[in-house]
Amino acid sequence: MIDTKLAWIGEEIASLKEQGLFTTIRTLGSAQGAWLEVDGKRVLNFSSNNYLGLANHPRLVDAAKQTMDTYGVGPAAVRTIAGTMDLHLELERRLAAFKGVEAAVTFQSGFTANLATIPALVGKGDVIFSDELNHASIIDGCRLSRAQIVRFKHADPDDLKKQIAATTEYGRRLIITDGVFSMDGDVAPLPALYDVASKHGILLMVDDAHGEGVLGTGGRGIVDHFGLHGKVDVEVGTLSKAFGVVGGVSAGKQEIVDWLRQRGRPFLFSSAMTVPDVAACIAAVDVLEESTELVDQLWSNAEYFKQGMNELGFDTGHTETPIVPVMLGEALLAQQFSKRLFEEGVFAMAIGFPTVPRGLARIRVMNSATHSQSDLDQALEIFAKVGRELGVVQ
Repeated sequence: MIDTKLAWIGEEIASLKEQGLFTTIRTLGSAQGAWLEVDGKRVLNFSSNNYLGLANHPRLVDAAKQTMDTYGVGPAAVRTIAGTMDLHLELERRLAAFKGVEAAVTFQSGFTANLATIPALVGKGDVIFSDELNHASIIDGCRLSRAQIVRFKHADPDDLKKQIAATTEYGRRLIITDGVFSMDGDVAPLPALYDVASKHGILLMVDDAHGEGVLGTGGRGIVDHFGLHGKVDVEVGTLSKAFGVVGGVSAGKQEIVDWLRQRGRPFLFSSAMTVPDVAACIAAVDVLEESTELVDQLWSNAEYFKQGMNELGFDTGHTETPIVPVMLGEALLAQQFSKRLFEEGVFAMAIGFPTVPRGLARIRVMNSATHSQSDLDQALEIFAKVGRELGVVQ
């Protein structure tokens, strides 16, 4: 019997499939790495955010195992009620030192870090100036704050100035930008945004989810990359990408971190990161502090792959990072392209609306330090074959 209350869902799903926008989630049967078992097939992996290969790094795995013998598995309660483990405090100290900031506080994910930070800093009667291509977690954090949201053109400090000038009624003000934009791979013009924020006395926040472990000296992030230490008020990040684990962090000025411990709702009303996650993240910081080798290899691989794709005639957009968008336009073509890549042995997913605007569908290639040159050559050969077959390149 059909439940008429839910009939609309079936109609919406059918429409998504017709437009090539229905997402099919594949099943992984192996640890993350340059190669994966996906739906029972061994394929080259270009879909994960595991930039440095830390998700399966022996030191992180060993740290998680050993720490569970002492601390168990989970924190069992909210930190503000049942106390906080010294393990969590150690991770926060290490992250603050790594980022070169006064203090840091961790959350369950990068998404919840934004949901905690934004509404704690601004509320009803305040104004947020947000880059139009900011991540969904920023958008949702802004909505939860109940502040007025004013979007400025992507990576455009001049338009930001215009929007500030046009917004005359406000309490507090906050400028928010992604550091690296995850769908296009371009980098925010943070120095120019800082100049605007400083001139107008506005708080500045950057989400460095795709910059940590990638940009800056040894992966210290976008603030380090531009030499803006002490000038950006809040850096939000994730521990699920280059760090290879899971969790989120807000880092910056001590008083802001103190305030987030008092008013960041995901911190106040949800248990902290689990013990093995925290131990693995500390081990990830160890690895990054000891050597720049993985970060250097990541960039070398990315440049090699981008050059190869451009020589083949693919449109890789405006990327400045190891994220390489292969621009295809229509969602149906992107899904067909991804399907053929998989059949040929490459796992690289199609990205379409609503993640990116309609007409800007793409394959998003995520390079990793774990790929060998032969892996990259094999991937380029397969992209060339599929690209010619589908009429994308000559």
